[in-house]
Amino acid sequence: MKRNVQFIIWVLTALCLNLDGVMAQERSYEGAITIEPVRLEQLGETIHIDFDIVMDNVKVKSSHGVDFIPQLVSPTVTYDLPRVSIKGKNEYLVYERRLAVMSAKAKKSYKAPYLIEKNQKKKSGVIRYRYTLPYEAWMANARLNVQRDECGCGESTLMNVEYAFDKVTLERMLVPYVVTPYLSYVEPTVEEIKSRDVQAECFLDFEVNKVNIRPEYMNNPQELAKIRAMIDDLKSDANVKVKRLDIIGYASPEGTLEANKRLSEGRAMALRNYLAARYDFPRDQYYIIFGGENWDGLIKALDTFEMDYKDEVLDIITNIPIEKGRETKLMQLRAGVPYRFMLKHIFPSLRVAICKVSYDVRNFNLEEAKEVIKKRPQNLSLNEMFMVANTYPKGSQEFIDIFESAVRIYPESEIANMNAAAAALSRNDLVSAERYLERVKSDACLPEYNNAMGVLLLMKGEYESSEKYLKAAEQSGLDAAKGNLEELAKKKANAAEIKRRNKSE
Repeated sequence: MKRNVQFIIWVLTALCLNLDGVMAQERSYEGAITIEPVRLEQLGETIHIDFDIVMDNVKVKSSHGVDFIPQLVSPTVTYDLPRVSIKGKNEYLVYERRLAVMSAKAKKSYKAPYLIEKNQKKKSGVIRYRYTLPYEAWMANARLNVQRDECGCGESTLMNVEYAFDKVTLERMLVPYVVTPYLSYVEPTVEEIKSRDVQAECFLDFEVNKVNIRPEYMNNPQELAKIRAMIDDLKSDANVKVKRLDIIGYASPEGTLEANKRLSEGRAMALRNYLAARYDFPRDQYYIIFGGENWDGLIKALDTFEMDYKDEVLDIITNIPIEKGRETKLMQLRAGVPYRFMLKHIFPSLRVAICKVSYDVRNFNLEEAKEVIKKRPQNLSLNEMFMVANTYPKGSQEFIDIFESAVRIYPESEIANMNAAAAALSRNDLVSAERYLERVKSDACLPEYNNAMGVLLLMKGEYESSEKYLKAAEQSGLDAAKGNLEELAKKKANAAEIKRRNKSE
């Protein structure tokens, strides 16, 4: 039998008393935060506490935080529910440090919040609070208070207590059913050897027909500094072992291919000699590569330049092969006007040298990986990042952040995109989830992909298409798909009932 339970919304107006009366206290955040009730009712042996925290252009001050603390309150019992904490940048760092130094005994007694969210820039959105408790007799006459703590100190003291202003009975109110998705993540394979590479482009200035580097000549100090910064960063990392340095020289299109190759290789060799004089890498780790005439670079450069006859230039580059006189055609076009423009304004930037460093990173155990992810997440494999993510509760902000970091570091990985899609769905970000899923092309993540697509379509209201994906995932043996099919059935039934009631009214 259902029991009505009073749902009380607490006003989000900060009050601060002093000896002279009531005065407004400075907000710990900009923007507006409101509470919207969804459900507070007893169903069988369970009580459901559902409400939404709606943020409108909210930015929390860096060293502050705001907590929302729900409480079930009856005449005899006050029961604290897990809080929602929105922290500014510095306050979030304090929270992370507090967790990091917490003893094992303290961690066992630590009462985890429902959600901790880092807020660094203005944000709008909805935090959906969905919580259940075993029903007890004292709850029959309970109400829900939502208090707000703006102290920013991370302690439980309530600086501002909100006062009730309204009562809502929701037990018989039919509201749209909120889907609770069941999400699955793909565990990446272990990399036995973590091989990586990083590269820097430099546009060195050489005297005409010369191949020796003058470090102080024109823009050379800034360009050489880019390569040194990349190499210095690697050499400062004890977990990295450099295997190879490729120096790739590109030439601009003017002149003969043979002359361009000679100049390009000579200049690349000069860069090698410059680096060899400053670093202790063995000579046999350097490899000189001629990248050819930089026609691809010319096409990209033309996208950023406004010049006369650009379409005709691009037509020649696209349709005339190099061996059929492409450069001659360009020189003859419009009496050489566009060619001379490119020779002066574009060709110098095509004489680029790329230094690519290939290196190995050692493998880390879980405790090491938890530290590395804070400073050099690029040193972790997808599998190592997956291990760290699973030390946090599924769906927590920390859990989600790791999968979003993984896809930034490994944007081409289908597994990284698959897991990032699931993380996005867990926070109801359908746009990001769809973008990530579009990058999953192969069958490597097929059951998880079908499940995520089913959830995405379910949350978009495309029920028939959702069912096809979820059934395919269920047939693959994915347990999460079964739960989502049950959610789909509830959502469809709820939508049909709302439609029926609207018609009858």
